[in-house]
Amino acid sequence: MIPLSLPVALPGVYTPQRDTELLVRTLRHEPLPPLAEVLDVGTGTGAVALAAARLGAHVTAVDISWRAVLNARVNAVLARLPLRVMRGDLLAPVWGRSFDLILTNPPYVPTPDACCPRRGAARAWDAGYDGRLVLDRLCQDAPALLRRGGVLLLVQSTLSGAERTLRQLRAAGLSAGIVEQHRIAFGPVLRARSAWLRNHGLVDGNEEKEELVIIRAERPRGTTPPHHSPTRWAPAR
Repeated sequence: MIPLSLPVALPGVYTPQRDTELLVRTLRHEPLPPLAEVLDVGTGTGAVALAAARLGAHVTAVDISWRAVLNARVNAVLARLPLRVMRGDLLAPVWGRSFDLILTNPPYVPTPDACCPRRGAARAWDAGYDGRLVLDRLCQDAPALLRRGGVLLLVQSTLSGAERTLRQLRAAGLSAGIVEQHRIAFGPVLRARSAWLRNHGLVDGNEEKEELVIIRAERPRGTTPPHHSPTRWAPAR
């Protein structure tokens, strides 16, 4: 893995981990057109967005957390890189725009709670019973923001249904496949939930590892993006 080093990671903002590293590594091998328009959804500290900016792209970053927005802006200043950071719910702040590349490390961890957390650090990883509350929305909405030949790079765990992600993206007219995968030991969050994961059939026996995957989905150049309104997030009450 390629190590990441950012000068600032505020308390309560997701600290770059293996999934971030895997996404950045894949990004560095993705061909970009000159002055590419890139979107980073759920930017956190800005690690992925700044990696794209270092490649010469025009990058917009979005996060629903004000603290993450501040964190990404500070890191951009410290790195002396141009980065537009917006606060909002997934793709809503940029709806109507189009991008050559969309990057996202969304919340994908299955949790006993049915809804996404409204606040707190867990908002960066918890995503409902099957880990798909955010993934399903991205699969529905992101294709509409991809230019012809545009690419979506998404990282998730196989615990939250990588095949379902592929089916949804293909149904939206994209060519999708798994281009990177990496097996890692459970971190503190999954270790604390291991009994619940086993009881719900998400892991077998004493399994304490998960598979991270990068899904790459491309809009064929001969197709037109669909037109619809962005889906809305229903936070926990």
